[in-house]
Amino acid sequence: MTVATIPAPAFAIERFRLANGLRVVLAPDPGAPVVGVAVVYDVGMRSEPEGRTGFAHLFEHMMFQGSHNVGKAEHMRHVQSAGGTFNGSTHIDYTDYFNLLPSNGLELALFLEADRMRGPAITDENLANQVSVVKEEIRVNVLNRPYGGFPWIKLPPVMFDTFPNAHDGYGSFVDLDAATVADAQSFFDAYYPASNAVLSVAGDFDLEQARELVERHFGDVEARPAPVHPSFDEPDLDGERRESYVDERATLPAVAVAWRVPDPVTDLDAFLPYVVLGELLTDGDASRLVERLIHTDRTATAVAAHTTFMSEPFASRGPTAMLVQAFLPPGTAVDAVLGTVDEELARVAEGVEEAELDRVKARVAAQLLRGDDSVMGRSRRLATAEIFHGDAAMTTRFASLLGEVTPEAVARAAAAMTPNRRAVLEVIPGGVQ
Repeated sequence: MTVATIPAPAFAIERFRLANGLRVVLAPDPGAPVVGVAVVYDVGMRSEPEGRTGFAHLFEHMMFQGSHNVGKAEHMRHVQSAGGTFNGSTHIDYTDYFNLLPSNGLELALFLEADRMRGPAITDENLANQVSVVKEEIRVNVLNRPYGGFPWIKLPPVMFDTFPNAHDGYGSFVDLDAATVADAQSFFDAYYPASNAVLSVAGDFDLEQARELVERHFGDVEARPAPVHPSFDEPDLDGERRESYVDERATLPAVAVAWRVPDPVTDLDAFLPYVVLGELLTDGDASRLVERLIHTDRTATAVAAHTTFMSEPFASRGPTAMLVQAFLPPGTAVDAVLGTVDEELARVAEGVEEAELDRVKARVAAQLLRGDDSVMGRSRRLATAEIFHGDAAMTTRFASLLGEVTPEAVARAAAAMTPNRRAVLEVIPGGVQ
């Protein structure tokens, strides 16, 4: 058997650790006169305390409210005045902060990130303000939007039992309103030490100068121990779980179904076939479920499949899932769609032609490689690879590892996606059709 070979991107990566435990990744590339600076903290929604749902996201907002030497809103003003952009984002297992600037803005970005790593401005006023901002985000993105939170918020409580895995990471208004300055300070103290973070710099910079600047700005950040992350594991399903809810703003029925998959970090080899399988099922008009559900049976208007709830297969750990979600024409039975999914999985389990699989692997690898083309995307991916896989250079290997996935491995993955291991969530439309 010949397995498709997908080349790994070639760019230099240097890794080192400061005395305070901060892991640093430098990836110089003079191809464009810009530099990307990302700081990733090893804490996400899964780590927030019970009774404080949404706290990881709330704290991300707090990190933009000023710090030791930077006033409120000054981070934004400094970066934008230098011709750059910035943002932050909260995920299930990590939180990141990132800046893209012209090459001469490297020191500015390092100064700003180091300053808030020393400590954000945690005050009653800032906390109350950001609680209001986060609540408004929830109204806009979940409560007042058709299919809001579907399926990434709505499906985990069907599939999981433990608070870390099952709770709403966006947060409840009750929990957000109950957050105190002491809670915020405690969260920072526990999860935001330098030893729990990775600083990644990619783009047009001099390596020796970057080392010196990193040491200058981050070297005197207080050394504190990294938190011990608990196990979030829980047993796999041994019977189908199924729930439904009415969405008053939705006009079409929808369904999402998920199965547990191997741990993306500790069992990467067993996880990779599911990444390929998701593409095989729904990527492009020739994919199995698009061809069957949309073009032939016309029992779906849209269908997608992906691994992990936030569709980031190489920036997740612990219990996670492969999901298939579909939007259906009015009157379509959910069981008919689920039956078709089962049939197509059974067909894959019987065997996959190498030519079809090579085409699918090339598509998913191309998507990964395009992410590395962006300086900002590269800096973030290097940092998450360091966080989750212990080696930033792994980000250059993911595409080629997918190229090594065999037809037999994809068939085994499909065979494991049985009805007794799945969680199903149905959206019943309550809106005007």
